[in-house]
Amino acid sequence: MPFVLALFGPTGSGKSAVAEEMADMLPAQIVSADSMQVYRGLPVLTNQPERPTRLVAVWDLDHEASVAEFAGLAHDAIDDTLAHGQTPIVAGGTGLYLRAALVELQLPPAPAAGARERWSRLYDRLGAEAAHALLAERDPAAAEALHPNDRRRVVRALELAEAGSSLRPERDRLWADEWRLPTLVFGLDVPREELVRRIESRTRGMFRRGATDEARAALVGTLSTTARKVIGLREAAELPEAEAIDAISLKTRQYAAYQRKWMRRIPGLVSVRADRPPRETAREILELAGRRQPLPARRAG
Repeated sequence: MPFVLALFGPTGSGKSAVAEEMADMLPAQIVSADSMQVYRGLPVLTNQPERPTRLVAVWDLDHEASVAEFAGLAHDAIDDTLAHGQTPIVAGGTGLYLRAALVELQLPPAPAAGARERWSRLYDRLGAEAAHALLAERDPAAAEALHPNDRRRVVRALELAEAGSSLRPERDRLWADEWRLPTLVFGLDVPREELVRRIESRTRGMFRRGATDEARAALVGTLSTTARKVIGLREAAELPEAEAIDAISLKTRQYAAYQRKWMRRIPGLVSVRADRPPRETAREILELAGRRQPLPARRAG
């Protein structure tokens, strides 16, 4: 039976290292579910693995990423891995990308060119209350869930309504306890103090490996709005190194806290300790998985 293993956890929890250990024990391929590792040109700042991993460095920095496009690529990578008799190990810290890889989310269509700007101008021209009233005519369920002053989401809801979709679909699969294929999801749990230590150590290491030059080279070219969200891009290029390290470490810790919230909401997630050597964590995950689902023959070692 087709079967998928997935790893989630905050940045610094060791997802790549644990996934690689698991792949050494199984006939497996690793599929990344990281919204920033998809970009070429920023291997240091996005902490890209050295080991070949699917969906790492697949888009240029001027590519405007979308969850829908990523989902298609992820489904293809998972299906291809299974077709070759291997286990897909989906590993990443972007919760929405992980869910998109594992679930049929029925994502809304991409907006028409210029639609966002057009609806933004209309919101500003009509005012919050009138724009919200227009939304209530076109999508009452979305309007009921939104405050008129929530400009960003009201604009997005109007944009979706025009495209025949809704910000509040009848069935929201994001948190539903269902999967595209039989799947087990494991969450890597690291005590906060250890996670902070790892984040600070990794940030310092990024600068030893050339984060400053990498960021400056990237900013010379054209960057999409999604690529510009890479943590540390501006700081590494523009701040003195010590200040950049402090600023990036802070942002990364804040992002890790956000990822922890996601981890608590993923249906069926099994938490495992990751404050130990990655091989020990990988062994426990495979032992737990093997009790629920027969796995391909494990490699010796």
